[in-house]
Amino acid sequence: MIVTTRRTLIRGAAFALVALSQLPGVARAQSDGWFDIAGDDGKPMANTRLPVELTSEIEALPGVIWIGASSRAVTLYEFYDYNCPYCRVAATDLHTLVSARPELRVGLVNNAILSPGSVQAARVEAALLSLKGPQPAYELHRRLFARPGRRDGLQALALAEELGASRGEVEALADSDGIGKMVSAQRDLAANLGLAATPSFVAGGAGLLGYPGPKTLDRIVSALDECGEAICTS
Repeated sequence: MIVTTRRTLIRGAAFALVALSQLPGVARAQSDGWFDIAGDDGKPMANTRLPVELTSEIEALPGVIWIGASSRAVTLYEFYDYNCPYCRVAATDLHTLVSARPELRVGLVNNAILSPGSVQAARVEAALLSLKGPQPAYELHRRLFARPGRRDGLQALALAEELGASRGEVEALADSDGIGKMVSAQRDLAANLGLAATPSFVAGGAGLLGYPGPKTLDRIVSALDECGEAICTS
């Protein structure tokens, strides 16, 4: 039932957000930059050096949607929230960037920190990924971001059904402890990396806080291809 679904998903989301607020890394975003990077608007972009011990965990993190190239040589990670307006812009720009750059591989990681609805949507996305694989999950990702206004689990469930999944099956899995742990693991890693902004990106050894714009993101991908870092210094 819709009422039951809303209560169940919101209850789980609320508990998850309370737990997130207690993590030590949530407020660790830095205003100074490791690299001298300016966004498309010319303003300095906050970025920080990340420990390889943590960035290496992204590859094995459950629930990541992988798009683009099969090679890991040029890999960019985005941490997003479904109710982040800049993440909505980034979703369109990243799709264009991946289409234009066959060497680019992107890992999409849910960092549902802005609202209970964000956690609901993240759980539905993770359930669809588990049931149907990355292509339907990525299509849900794009379609959900294309919708105006707030986004939540009920909207995500409706999209999953449009994509051919059983609504009941997706709903049951989304409410399971396993999916809850998967979404929490994504959010916990983002917090431990200090990625308190949405969106945030991991490029090489750098964490980029916020959305720099498509031109800057394209330059970062070029640097990743050339030297493996967000910016080539030599």
